Amino acid sequence: MVDKIRWIKKHIRLWVQILFAAVSNGYVRGFLEGRIYRGKGKMICLPGLNCYSCPGALGSCPVGAFQAVLGARNFKVTFYVTGFLIFVGAVFGRFVCGWLCPFGLLQDLLYKIPFIKKRKRLPGDFWLKYLKYVVLVLFVIVLPLTVLDVAGQGQPWFCKYICPSGMVMGALPLLAVNTSLRAALGWLFTWKMVLLLLILLLTLWTYRPFCRYLCPLGAVYGLFNRISVFRYQVDGEKCTKCGQCQTSCDFDIAVYETPNSSECIRCGRCKNVCPVSAISMACKAGEKKEKNTVSL
Repeated sequence: MVDKIRWIKKHIRLWVQILFAAVSNGYVRGFLEGRIYRGKGKMICLPGLNCYSCPGALGSCPVGAFQAVLGARNFKVTFYVTGFLIFVGAVFGRFVCGWLCPFGLLQDLLYKIPFIKKRKRLPGDFWLKYLKYVVLVLFVIVLPLTVLDVAGQGQPWFCKYICPSGMVMGALPLLAVNTSLRAALGWLFTWKMVLLLLILLLTLWTYRPFCRYLCPLGAVYGLFNRISVFRYQVDGEKCTKCGQCQTSCDFDIAVYETPNSSECIRCGRCKNVCPVSAISMACKAGEKKEKNTVSL
């Protein structure tokens, strides 16, 4: 029984990821016919990086939806998407990245493949981890607002030129079924394919490089990690600072010092390995403020 409970605890996140990806991209007819679902569900944002153009997607990616409004000629403010991001971030933080993002699931599976010696950080990690904030400000906000065509429309720069999820979940499945689209391929497809392959190759070497260095959605949610309702806390009386939490963390976070780091995706590995059960998930609204508890 004990072994069974340990197995469930070890794999529960993976099954939640698979289930959410399957349900949120469950429009099977779209995959078979090579067409995008355009029902009312597409007006609803999904929390993770779930491409609108995926033929099976039943909802919208918040980054894509945000850019669509920013780039529109008649609308420049998206209260729904902005409110959605603030609400999800304030409640869950980067828990979404660890449990509900389909592209995060793909990276997790690829990282499990045996490869050369794995690295927790790429060279220049201290500066590279801020690149996702540059992508957020420049490619998601500034360029769609300022670089306009003759009709006054902006482009979804991140989705069009960077997003690897759009390639995996949208372009490639559509191209596999819809032969007419293949004739329209050009330099943009080549660029994004090269970028995708580079990211996937890096994923074999280091854990979630896209999440760590490029994802604007992770950048948004990461800003809320320290103030989100669901957060980690470390019991200072129990913690021995043995470092097992940091050793187990694929992002190399010293959880005993910063349990709510903006890089933490709430995977729960640190909680599972803590020998004294000092790390717990706490609801901020009901959290007791004890002098020996570390929460930030």
